[in-house]
Amino acid sequence: MDCSKVKSFNKEIERSIKEYWNLDSLSDYGVITLQYRDVARIIEKMHILFEESGINPGDKIAICGKNQCRWGAAFFSILTYGAVAVPILHEFHPEQIHDIVNHSDARLLFVGDGVWKKLDADKMPRLEGIISLTDHKLEVSRNERLTYARENLNRLFGEKYPLNFRAEHISYYEDKPEELALINYTSGTTSNSKGVMLPYRALWSNLDFGNQMVGTELKAGQNVLSMLPMAHMYGMAFEFIVEFMNGVHVNFLTKVASPTILIKALADVKPCLIVVVPLIIEKIVRKSIMPRIQDPKIRMLMKMPVVGQRIKQKICGALTNALGGNFYELIIGGAALNQEVENLLHEIGFRYTVGYGTTECAPIITYNDWKNVVVGSCGKSVVHMELKIDSPDPARVPGEILTRGLNVMLGYYKNEEATSSTIDADGWYHTGDLGVMDADGNVFIKGRSKNMLLGANGQNIYPEEIEDKLGGMALVSECVVIQRDEKLYGLVYPDPEQVKQLRLQPDDVAAIMEQNRKDLNPNLPSYAQLAGIKIMDSEFEKTPKKSIRRFLYMNTEV
Repeated sequence: MDCSKVKSFNKEIERSIKEYWNLDSLSDYGVITLQYRDVARIIEKMHILFEESGINPGDKIAICGKNQCRWGAAFFSILTYGAVAVPILHEFHPEQIHDIVNHSDARLLFVGDGVWKKLDADKMPRLEGIISLTDHKLEVSRNERLTYARENLNRLFGEKYPLNFRAEHISYYEDKPEELALINYTSGTTSNSKGVMLPYRALWSNLDFGNQMVGTELKAGQNVLSMLPMAHMYGMAFEFIVEFMNGVHVNFLTKVASPTILIKALADVKPCLIVVVPLIIEKIVRKSIMPRIQDPKIRMLMKMPVVGQRIKQKICGALTNALGGNFYELIIGGAALNQEVENLLHEIGFRYTVGYGTTECAPIITYNDWKNVVVGSCGKSVVHMELKIDSPDPARVPGEILTRGLNVMLGYYKNEEATSSTIDADGWYHTGDLGVMDADGNVFIKGRSKNMLLGANGQNIYPEEIEDKLGGMALVSECVVIQRDEKLYGLVYPDPEQVKQLRLQPDDVAAIMEQNRKDLNPNLPSYAQLAGIKIMDSEFEKTPKKSIRRFLYMNTEV
């Protein structure tokens, strides 16, 4: 692996703060705004706190809370001191948070108010201090030096900078490419969380990718709306880091992103780039666009050359305006995009693209600019990365997606067995995802190898492909396909709003689902057809990036 071109990531943070000193930097949408110089001041105060408390470069500092501007400032303060950040998803169960803090050997924990109420400090006995993200007060201190430093922080800061704190005072820890930057615990779609050790080269490489792909479209002073969890690499990299380094004002949506709140925020912020998981765009498309084009007359008109183009432009314009009207492109990632929704987005000429990545690659693996999108594909291998399909015929026969390069993790923290089974002797990271690749290098995901089912005669069945078709049928809100005694069954959670609106009884819903099954099966190979559909009473449990934790449902009675 050639690290000769890799630059210091922390020095990029330093450069951006100095360059954009007086610009707005991070905001809790509608509440508070920090300029770059305010972020620099918080970073400097935290450095004093760390130093006075005896924290050393390389020590672990965890951070757990909802998205907020002080989360971003705390995260950068950890890295630029030379400590190792341990971002923890605030949506994890309290016991998971306790376990991660302990497993990571964290000495300090930054915590949001909502999370702190659920935690038990006694279950994290090795922590020396718990610091509030809101105002940096000490929730718990087991270190006298930490207590003294926090009580005297303003005085210590004033003594260090007696006249004024200015941009030229900043000089951050200079990292090395292979040095550990953060440990990010996976959200556990298929198993329990593992601590992904990400080096600075992976952070820099993802930043360099972002700069090369969309950097010219990001202008200092523009806005983005951050909706994805910051402790997940997808949101951290492309709703926060890339924007911060380019002088873009990051607005954190601190409330639950209901359609009403989201549409208002997008209209106010007018983001220059939008990064979402499929669930968000699918809901918007299904509720605001698909009803418009269900009329057979409209569908017929859309097929006519001139009139059809005008209708498509009108629909595309309405969707674009609903999302703020100012974005270069909408990037979709984190899970598979429903094919019906993508076909519609492509048909109307909407500026979207689908990327693919994993936590282990911090996160990006494949991407295409919206102008080069190939329907059904998640793009091509990105800069600084190689990719191959482990298959005798990669264009036709699905195989595991393998990748290597600057983005790939160092391994799993305290888990050499999992590391050696994931990264082979030649440095290839085995993603566990199955796909094919066309002659132009476009990758098409077929599913996860752990999810692949075997038919009665040894056929490979990819449940995600069946779910994609079933998910677009009447009343289906969410679905998972499972296997029982060589037969396939669909688990379906019906759309509660539609059920209520249509005043449907349980027998009515069951009849509609059975009709869905009959309509679906002729479009599937005989070995992949559904033997039945089971209606679920509640939504499927999901990871914070809104992927269904399907392993929880594999043994469901049907």
